[in-house]
Amino acid sequence: MVLFHVKRGDESQFLYQTEVEKPVDDVVKDIVAIFNGRLKVTRICHEMEELADHGTFLPLEMQGLTEEQIKELKLEDPWANRCAPQGYVVAKDEMGRRCGLAPPPNLKAVLKKAAETAKDIISKKHVDLQECMTQKDVARALDELRGATKIVFPAGLPPHDPVRMELDNVEDLSGTQAANEVIDPSRACLWACGKKFISGNKLSDHLGKNDKTKVTVKICTASEGAPGREPIMSEEERKQLMLHAYRKQEEWKKLELDDEDAYLDSKWADKRNLKRQLNGLNDISWKPIMK
Repeated sequence: MVLFHVKRGDESQFLYQTEVEKPVDDVVKDIVAIFNGRLKVTRICHEMEELADHGTFLPLEMQGLTEEQIKELKLEDPWANRCAPQGYVVAKDEMGRRCGLAPPPNLKAVLKKAAETAKDIISKKHVDLQECMTQKDVARALDELRGATKIVFPAGLPPHDPVRMELDNVEDLSGTQAANEVIDPSRACLWACGKKFISGNKLSDHLGKNDKTKVTVKICTASEGAPGREPIMSEEERKQLMLHAYRKQEEWKKLELDDEDAYLDSKWADKRNLKRQLNGLNDISWKPIMK
């Protein structure tokens, strides 16, 4: 199996395992789905923290308004009480984005635990643990989040709530930073060793027939051009090399400071050493007699 260390720019994302005879297009499509899926899980976890603290999302026409403005305009959130969790507590959202009917502490813990579990499933730490990621892992993380919302909000979430929209795959990211992070599958491509994987080819056309290979690949869009090459050595290897060079330099400095005849002070260079050994005169200590 071919092992891909997938990066976006210089940042590690996940490990991906495939076969060398797989078509490039299928592999790119699968990697992009995992990459975008991880972004989706991250977005939901962020919104779920707000959901746990301040309840469901307000309708767009009510967001950012003060209570006085809402009364003056005679606006009402038809979803707040309908979707409120059992035993809810009032927790006003200072940002004016959510209704303020938050889950009680025990249900709030359910949401936060699910978010932590989901983030752990798609964490980048799996790269260091040498654990590969698949679309099933992303789906498992989404199921964890979906299950938690159903437990806490049995009546469901409003159709305009970001968590529900993400889980229903109808989210609108236009005009947000998140939209710039998502990769369009139709424009995605992979690069390795400064060369682009050509659509229509098989992986073997670029990697050879060796099915036991580990390759660092970078995912990007067609408009971004070639990504930067991977450094010859890692940061840790570079530090170790510099440390070794420094130690060598200090050793050479020490040798230069030593006198050329310093070896004459050594026992092996003493002409009378053998005589002293025969007469038992080695290792004799003395001190002056005090009167």
